Amino acid sequence: MYGRGLNEECGVFGIWGVPDAANLTYYALHALQHRGQEGCGIVAAASDGSMKRIKGEGLVTEVFDGPKLSSLSGSMAIGHVRYSTTGGGGIENVQPFLFRHHTGDFALAHNGNLVNYSILRKSLEDRGSLFQSSSDSEVLAHLIKKDSAEAHKPRIFSIENALNEVEGAFAFLIMTANRIYACRDKYGLRPLVLGKLGDGYAVSSETCAFHVIGAEYIRDIEPGEIVTIDHHGLRSRKYTDDTSHHICAMEYIYFARPDSDIEGCNVHGFRKETGRLLYREAPADADIVVGVPDSSLSAAMGYSEASGIPYEMGLVKNRYIGRTFIQPSQELREKGVRMKLSAVVSIVKGKRVVLIDDSVVRGTTSKRIVQILKEAGAREVHLRIASPQIKSPCFYGVDMSTYEELMCAHKTLDEVRRIIGVDSVAFLSEAALFEAGRRSQLCLACFNGKYPTRLYQPIEQANKDGKF
Repeated sequence: MYGRGLNEECGVFGIWGVPDAANLTYYALHALQHRGQEGCGIVAAASDGSMKRIKGEGLVTEVFDGPKLSSLSGSMAIGHVRYSTTGGGGIENVQPFLFRHHTGDFALAHNGNLVNYSILRKSLEDRGSLFQSSSDSEVLAHLIKKDSAEAHKPRIFSIENALNEVEGAFAFLIMTANRIYACRDKYGLRPLVLGKLGDGYAVSSETCAFHVIGAEYIRDIEPGEIVTIDHHGLRSRKYTDDTSHHICAMEYIYFARPDSDIEGCNVHGFRKETGRLLYREAPADADIVVGVPDSSLSAAMGYSEASGIPYEMGLVKNRYIGRTFIQPSQELREKGVRMKLSAVVSIVKGKRVVLIDDSVVRGTTSKRIVQILKEAGAREVHLRIASPQIKSPCFYGVDMSTYEELMCAHKTLDEVRRIIGVDSVAFLSEAALFEAGRRSQLCLACFNGKYPTRLYQPIEQANKDGKF
């Protein structure tokens, strides 16, 4: 999946009870950089409970340096990497958010998207709330503070009430002067994991961040669960019993790093198994198997192993081009594909190639990659996609296109084949995704239009407004 409009949501990380918490958060955010490249931030809490935030637009290494990290003292911190979803870009929407309040300051970081954001924001504004950003994440902070009658009670009660008002996909981290609350949506759409480091604890969107800082994975935070981390240790509380395990299938297919484990399933292992199943469902008569770097390489390995067709590095990724996929126009995005990918001519020339990719969104980038292979002398190109056809927009934090832009939403398989310019094309079945993950529940809304939550806004109106 290369520079063609389907981008990560965001990544969150928190750490409690560990010296130099901000420094460890920096390394963890670097490990989560694949989940968002537009902006990042860290809020650290000092021993006296005071909080300081540093945030900026750009990559983690661009926003932070030694002096900035040194200024973030304390043994507790939360961090965020951002790809803009609801609210768009801009420094005001870069997280974590830091709120000053007479009952105590608190910081908030969010991965996901709230589908009832517009309704909640209007209701809060009607009651006097003033918003500092256009991000849906800020709604939760106002909900936590909106009821003055709850002010004398422990904060967990107002957090619980707020979480029961929001609807959608989320992993929230809320940091107060002496504790962190880690909250996951009741559908389990977004991942959130818990780890231990020395005498302290860490929480992250993915386990790959634990590997970098030396933390030990404990478990996944459950859908509908709030985990409180403080001097008492870990405390768990369910804010609802109406839960399910509809993790976004695209976490396994594309978003997560291959060295991460999500709900007991390794991402690389999942992708490799989809490759094996893809060969079972759609075999091809070819000389070599080539994967589109990087997210499709695991599936390509699986396809090669199942078929006995040699796996070859027929495409090479240039790792020094930068973030060309964030270019504002389709023309520039397409140019970015040629800058980022090159064919290995001596490998593909005269060969019948099975090209493995993780998904097709607009189809324009797939077409470019096929052209690159054909120009390098590939005799045939058979495209195999390790996921079903994307036919519906996503309302849960994935930057998905409109119906009109989704190639598979309005074209037959043969039309897709002719437009992309391949000799054959096939997509993985939905059943294979369940088999690969050995699970009975997944969110497949972008493939089949079956949304696990109420949407609050008609899909047709959202598409008309140009939001999807």
